[in-house]
Amino acid sequence: MTAEKSGTTGRRSGAETRADGSGAKNGPDDTAGVRPGNGSPDERASGADKSGEDDAAGTATGAGTAKRTRKARRTGTAKAAGAASTADKTSAAGKVGPAGKAGASAETGNEDEARDVTGRNGDAGEDRVTVAKAGARDRADAAQKDDTTENGDAAKKDDAVEKSDAGKKDDAAEKSDAAKKDGTGGDKPADPWSAFGPAPEPVLGRPRRAVRAVGRFLVHEWTLAVVAALALAAAMTWPTLRYPWHTLPQDYWDPSLQAWQMAWSGHILRTNPAQLWHSNTFYPENWSFAFSDTLLGYAPAGLIGVGPEHAVLRYNIMFVLAHALAAFGAYALARQLGAGRIGGAVAGASFAYAPWLLAQAGHLHILSNGGIPLALAMLARGHGWSLRYGYRPRRRHAGWAFAGWLVAAWQLSLGFGIGLPFAYMLAGVVLVSVVLWFVRRRRVKRPFGWRLVLADVLGGLVFAAVGAALAGPYFRVAELHPNAERTIGDIGLYSPPASGFFTAPAESRIWGGLHEGARAVLPWHPEMTLLPGFVLYALAAGGLFFSVWRVRHRIFLLAGVLVTMALAMGTRFFGGRFTYVPLFDYLPGWSGLRTPGRMMLWTTLLLGLLAAGAVTAFCMRVRELAAERVPPWPGPWLRLATLLPLALVLVEGLNATPQPVVPRQPAALRTVDGPMLVLPSSQNLDQPVMLWSTDRFQPMVNGGSGFTPRSQARIREATVSFPDYASVDYLRQIGVKNVVVLRDELEGTPWEGMLDRPVDALGVAREQVGEAVVFRL
Repeated sequence: MTAEKSGTTGRRSGAETRADGSGAKNGPDDTAGVRPGNGSPDERASGADKSGEDDAAGTATGAGTAKRTRKARRTGTAKAAGAASTADKTSAAGKVGPAGKAGASAETGNEDEARDVTGRNGDAGEDRVTVAKAGARDRADAAQKDDTTENGDAAKKDDAVEKSDAGKKDDAAEKSDAAKKDGTGGDKPADPWSAFGPAPEPVLGRPRRAVRAVGRFLVHEWTLAVVAALALAAAMTWPTLRYPWHTLPQDYWDPSLQAWQMAWSGHILRTNPAQLWHSNTFYPENWSFAFSDTLLGYAPAGLIGVGPEHAVLRYNIMFVLAHALAAFGAYALARQLGAGRIGGAVAGASFAYAPWLLAQAGHLHILSNGGIPLALAMLARGHGWSLRYGYRPRRRHAGWAFAGWLVAAWQLSLGFGIGLPFAYMLAGVVLVSVVLWFVRRRRVKRPFGWRLVLADVLGGLVFAAVGAALAGPYFRVAELHPNAERTIGDIGLYSPPASGFFTAPAESRIWGGLHEGARAVLPWHPEMTLLPGFVLYALAAGGLFFSVWRVRHRIFLLAGVLVTMALAMGTRFFGGRFTYVPLFDYLPGWSGLRTPGRMMLWTTLLLGLLAAGAVTAFCMRVRELAAERVPPWPGPWLRLATLLPLALVLVEGLNATPQPVVPRQPAALRTVDGPMLVLPSSQNLDQPVMLWSTDRFQPMVNGGSGFTPRSQARIREATVSFPDYASVDYLRQIGVKNVVVLRDELEGTPWEGMLDRPVDALGVAREQVGEAVVFRL
């Protein structure tokens, strides 16, 4: 670029100088200073003729130089040779004599110099013509040498220049161009326009590129959201992680069962996956792993660690991670639907830390609900759809849709307690989508795109396959154990009244003590205290009138809230004739759900989306007000105002959950072989025994689940008189080899006086092992 501008400047300068020499551009001042006797017209004509000869010679020299230059360089160097040729012409034109030089001086604005030159005598004029001729020859020789040197340099650098970008010049070429002389012999100034061009991007090595990529990942919104969700979960579930090896949240009954479930799935996948559904508990029953929700999706965590202490630690970690996933999943869903960051945070916090969920602290399969909103967010992202912006085909992504189906399948593997309603909801969405696809196909060609349809088909098949594989053992259990199915009477027992939607559980730090009287009138308050939060109610109500969602979408969300509330009331809502009972009667698997109040999960999610719309609109209004300020951004008080809804939601979710210490494993359970029976036995007492068996997983009669198998009930009845002939004989018939009696647990149970009975005539060996007594049959 510099060489091209220099060549253009040289050609313009030479043309102007030649014009001055011929007098074509001379103005009135060019001849006003010529006096008689100082350079006759003949002399001036003679000088002009000689200048013309020299000019012609210079032109011929320039032509030869240009020819050599074109041979040396095919592209960029030709322009530089043109500049050198023009410079030769300019040098030759400089010999035009006093009048020409005066004209040139006048053309450049040096009028005084022109008058001085034209006022000299004829003799001095002849001398100057002679000197000008010599100077022109010297400059021509110098220019020719410069051309030769430049051509040689260009030939050497030709390959490098051709490989470089057409818009950039080599540093060496730029220095050479800057060193060229113009028509007056002075140095050419640097190109002033080069300062306005974009700076070349630096070439980074792999380490620096990797560092930058890591930096971008660390400050990405989703990375920060994950970190914030984890930190918030650890804080909101505290003190769960204070003594994670020894305590369990709420109680050590159901959590012990679920800790055993994760340990069993990991153990059996390492040793004998074919026996997954036939666990070591409820001996001699088969399919015992399907007696309750399995948390099978957490099996990878069960691969790490062995024994009760590791099982307790694993449970506590998964308990915290379940809260983090719930908050992150709801945040992702709200953001995908069009909410702002603070609005999404409100949706995530309200979904994960609603007060009613504090009563479910002992039910990890209910708290493990984060896959539901996360799968919905991925599916919405894959289909390019949001509440705020509608359907955007350009944002479709088949990969996100397929990933959403995989997350949904994983969520289903955690249990049917909340997975079954989720599956039916997805089936409804698919049905509506298929109808819309057929309707829009006539107006829009392939409204979803073939890749997206393929992803949905494959993902739906994976989801259906996982559901079918998991449902098979449960249907088998229902066939073998008719008492496992629920009745309408069972549903009525766990159906909450309308007051339950405004009553908090005892585990709520804010409302627990204040609502003690309201809980006292509830038949089964652990499943009937369904308060999602008064702050959430208020924000959702505001979202009906002030929101970023469209009016029709607000109406749909409100309708969803009311429908799910009616379902959560079970048979309390007009007997459930038009709500829960039809689902119970006609939907496969629905009769296995005994607690309708857990439908409150969907109510909480929909209320959170309404609240997110309101908070997002509020934050947008704050930014509009801040735009009128100087400087135009929110001040500290306005920023705090936007965070106030989130803070209030979190405060209302603070917990007062007890953290009891898990009973220590008796030494006998580490040494005694199975099949065995541990006495005393009951639903709650057997669940810690299941946890203690995670060292060796010996077959045992003990076990706790959502129902009691008839075989287990018969064994408990037959052993109340143990040790006696009838009970010993019965245990031998079913294959039990050892009976472990926990001395410290006998008081107040039907087996209280069993250690005082003689065993000499029974052929039974009695042994004291630690704090337990072992009877070897």
